Amino acid sequence: MLILIFLFVAGLWAGLQNSLAGGGSFITLPALILSGMTPLAANITSTVALFPGQVTSGFAGRGLVTGAGKVPFWGLFALSIVGGALGGLLLLNTPSDVFTRLVPWLVLFATSVFAWGSFFRKPGEIAVHLGPVAAAVTQFLIAIYGGYFGGGIGFLMMAALSMAGLSTRAAAATKNALAGVMNASAVLLFVTSPQVHWTQACVLGIGAIFGGLLGAWALHRVNEKILRMVIVGLGIVLTLGLFLKPI
Repeated sequence: MLILIFLFVAGLWAGLQNSLAGGGSFITLPALILSGMTPLAANITSTVALFPGQVTSGFAGRGLVTGAGKVPFWGLFALSIVGGALGGLLLLNTPSDVFTRLVPWLVLFATSVFAWGSFFRKPGEIAVHLGPVAAAVTQFLIAIYGGYFGGGIGFLMMAALSMAGLSTRAAAATKNALAGVMNASAVLLFVTSPQVHWTQACVLGIGAIFGGLLGAWALHRVNEKILRMVIVGLGIVLTLGLFLKPI
């Protein structure tokens, strides 16, 4: 019962965090590992648990969703489904011990992307502009990574969509919709996997839904910069811990 309460609080925090700044998997992944799961099972269970909240966010911002230049939204949609499925298949066919060795590097990469998107990327100062082919290929590769691990995909997509010419608001809404799409295909693969711990996933998912609703209320009441600093700090601590003492 204490573990389930702990996971509910982690889900609540992750849902709030995703609404305000993103990076909810930085909370759910270590929480599930601490509950006794392998990194592989924790990653799969986290993806399933956070999916309903992603769908809700994407639906809420559907009015601003758009394509990327000459690449229509349905094209991005299709690329995200296929890429997410490929990433999910890759994850399911990765031996648990191999994934355990990869996790510190994945968390380091995700933390770096999150820090870059939060503190170093300057909106409106995009030096590189993606054409339609480059935008499509980039989204496909992000979708594969999203289906496999997912940490940092929000900032990867924000950067790619901005470089493809979208405004910040349109890029954010499109990013939310595509995140749900790419994870949908991965989740469809994961629901039959024995690696999914359904009790924990349901508790996390419920917490994340409430956290998302709380985030909508707190959007203009919480200092987002401080929250982002906490997220990056957590990612650094988690990365160092995983490198120094692999799980």
